[in-house]
Amino acid sequence: MRSDVIQTLLVANRGEIACRIFRTCRDLGITTVAVYSDADDGALHVREADLAVRLPGAAPADTYLRGDLVVAAALAAGADAVHPGYGFLSENAAFAAAVQDAGLVWVGPPVKAIELMASKTRAKELMAGAGVPLLAPVDPATAGEDDLPLLLKAAAGGGGRGMRIVRELGSLPSELLAAAAEAASAFGDGEVFAEPYVERGRHVEVQVMADEHDTVWALGTRDCSLQRRHQKVIEEAPAPGLDDALRARLHEAATAAARAVGYRGAGTVEFLVSADGRPYFLEMNTRLQVEHPVTEAVFGLDLVALQLRVAEGGALGPTPPLPSGHAVEARLYAEDPARDWQPQTGALLALDLPDAPGLRLDTGYTGGDTIGVHYDPMLAKVIAHAPTRAEAVRLLARALERARIHGPMTNRELLVRSLRHPDFTAARLDTGFYDRHLAALTAPAAGRDPARAALAAALAAAVRTTASGGPVPTRFGAWRNVPSGPQVKRYRSEPDGAEHEVAHRTPRTGTPEPHDAPGVRVRSVTPDRVTLELDGVARHFTVTADGDRVYVDTDAASYTFTVLPRFTDPATQTEPGSLLAPMPGTVVRLAEGLATGAPVEAGQPLIWLEAMKMEHRILAPASGTLTALHAPPGHQVEVGALLAVVQEDPAAIPVPEETA
Repeated sequence: MRSDVIQTLLVANRGEIACRIFRTCRDLGITTVAVYSDADDGALHVREADLAVRLPGAAPADTYLRGDLVVAAALAAGADAVHPGYGFLSENAAFAAAVQDAGLVWVGPPVKAIELMASKTRAKELMAGAGVPLLAPVDPATAGEDDLPLLLKAAAGGGGRGMRIVRELGSLPSELLAAAAEAASAFGDGEVFAEPYVERGRHVEVQVMADEHDTVWALGTRDCSLQRRHQKVIEEAPAPGLDDALRARLHEAATAAARAVGYRGAGTVEFLVSADGRPYFLEMNTRLQVEHPVTEAVFGLDLVALQLRVAEGGALGPTPPLPSGHAVEARLYAEDPARDWQPQTGALLALDLPDAPGLRLDTGYTGGDTIGVHYDPMLAKVIAHAPTRAEAVRLLARALERARIHGPMTNRELLVRSLRHPDFTAARLDTGFYDRHLAALTAPAAGRDPARAALAAALAAAVRTTASGGPVPTRFGAWRNVPSGPQVKRYRSEPDGAEHEVAHRTPRTGTPEPHDAPGVRVRSVTPDRVTLELDGVARHFTVTADGDRVYVDTDAASYTFTVLPRFTDPATQTEPGSLLAPMPGTVVRLAEGLATGAPVEAGQPLIWLEAMKMEHRILAPASGTLTALHAPPGHQVEVGALLAVVQEDPAAIPVPEETA
C-alpha cells in the first residue's frame, strides 16, 4: 500500500486559507512553506509559515497563478507536498500534474477528476450518465421568450465571474459578450453556456470526502443561498428545512458524482433546489470550499487533516461521525454594500473578535496589516456552532456586533442585520435574498434613533479625546477651546457623511459635562472607555483615535468619525460631470465606441473597473457629451482619479411643471 508521509508542505495560496492550513500542519508536526507576492510581503500567512519563498510581482497572473514558479518554490524550500487551498490554481489539472511530475505529493484529487469537472458543460454530460438530476441546457442561438429567464455561466470557473441573468431576449447578445469577456479575463477561457434561471432557488451543497480504498463520505448538507454577485456571504450546516427524502437524494447524488470520476480527497457537489423541492446539479468543486468550517464544526472533523491523510494513502473510517448541532459562517468583506458592494482598501487598524465557546475566527489579517487592491476583499470568516440553529445565529450576530474592526469599511452591519432578518431566522432562504432586501438592510435601522445614537457616540469621542489631549486638529483657525466655556467639536460619520457637532464643558475639577444635551450625563472617563447615562440607562463606549479618525464601539453598534475643523475650509471643486474612480483598480474595458465627443445617456455604463476580483461599472451621471476621457483599457487608477467628464445637455434637464 502506498504511504507518502508528508514532512514539509507548501501551500500554493495566500491569506486566510493558507493560515488555516498552517494551523493544522502545526498540530500534525508538518513544516510549512508559504509563497508570497510583493504585495503580500509581510502578510500574516508569510509571518506564520516556517519558510517563505517570494514570487516576484503583485498581480495574480504574475505570482499565485504561475504554476511553474510555485513548483520551483516548493523544490527550493525542500517541500515534499503541495496543498492548493481554494481559488488560484486549486482546480487546475495542469498544475496538479506538474506538482506530481516534480516528485511532490499533491494534496488534492486525481488529475483526471479535476479535468472531468473543470468544464461545467462536460461535467453536466458526465453527471447525466451517472443519473444525477440536471437542468436542461439552453442553446443561446435558438433561445426564445419561453426560455427566459436564462443564467449565463462561465464553463471554466466559478465565484460569480462570467455569470449573468438575462430576463429580456434583446439583451442576450450583449450579455453573452460581456460574460465571455469576463470569463476569458478570469480563467483564460471565454466559453459560456446558458441554462434556465430558477427563481427563488436555494443553493445547497454536499461535502464529500473520499479515499483510495473505495470509501466515500457524504458529510451532510450546507445552505449557501445568501449571495451577492453570485458569491456566497452567509453559509450554514446542515441546510435547514430539507425533508429526509430530499436530504437522502442529495447525499446519493453527491456520492454518485464522486464515484463517477474516481474522486479522492475533499470536494463539494453543488445543487440548486427549486422552490418545490427539486434538486439540480450545478457543479463539483474539486477542492476545499471557503465554507468548510461549518461542516467541520457540525461533524467534529478537521477536513484539512483528512486531506493530508488521504494524500498520504491513509484510509477513512467506514462511516463518518454523527453530526451534532448547527453551525453558521459569515464572510467579513472590506466593502460597501450600499454602494454596489464597492471594495475598500487601506490600513486595517484592529480586527478583534470576542472570545466565547462555539466561536471561531479564520482570517489572513491582523491589526496593522494593509488591505490592498490585488486580491479578494474577504478579511475573515466568523463561525458559530451551537446546539440549535437559533442559538448559532444569535451567537454569530452578537459576536459580529461586538467585534472591533477599525480601518476600511466592512459589511459587518449588513451581516448582523441579515442574520436577524425575519426571512433568515425563519429559514426562508433563496439566492434572491439580497435582491429583495438589500435596500432595507442598508437603510438606517428602524426602531431606534440613529441620529441620537451617533450623536452620543460623537460625544463620547469628544469627551475621551479631550481628556487624553488628542486628536484635536490644528486647522481650527481663530476658534479655540476655552476651559470655562463649552468645547465644541465637529465630526463626520462614515460612511453616511453625516456631520455631528457636540459640546461639553470641562470643569477644572470633576467629570466633563455635556452642554445642551438633555438626558445625557457623563458617568466616567478612562483611558479607553467612556460611560454615558442616556435617559437613565448607562452605556459604554470604547474610543480609539488614529490621526484625525476616531473609532467608537458600543454594545450594539460601531462608528467611525473623521474630526472636522471648527470652521470648514473651502472645498476644492471638481468640474461638473466628472467621473471619479470609486476605488483603486484597473480599467478593463470601455463602452463600445466611447471617445471624446460621443453622446451618452444618463445611467449608461461607460467604463468597467476591475478591483479585488470584481468588476464595477462607472455610469454616466447625466445625458450629454463626453468631453474628456482619461481611462484607456489597462490603465491603473487610484481612488478619486478622474476617469472622464460628461457635459450635461441642457435640453435633457427636466423643466419644472410650473414653468413649462
